[in-house]
Amino acid sequence: MRAYLLVSRILFALIALFHLTRLFTHWSAVIGGWTAPLWISGLGFVVAGALSIWAAQLSRREPAEEMDGFPRDLPP
Repeated sequence: MRAYLLVSRILFALIALFHLTRLFTHWSAVIGGWTAPLWISGLGFVVAGALSIWAAQLSRREPAEEMDGFPRDLPP
């Protein structure tokens, strides 16, 4: 579970940075002839940033013995 949360956190952080870059550089995004307005990148930055922060909080909150899916209290 820990690896999943790490990958999710990094992926959503990169998406948030892309949206923030688009906001500051005013890149145009054309999808099938439709030009996406910049406010969509503002919304995308907030949502992706929130998901990245949420994944970071979950990875810190999860007990260490359950991180790899194996209990630690069983005899070898």
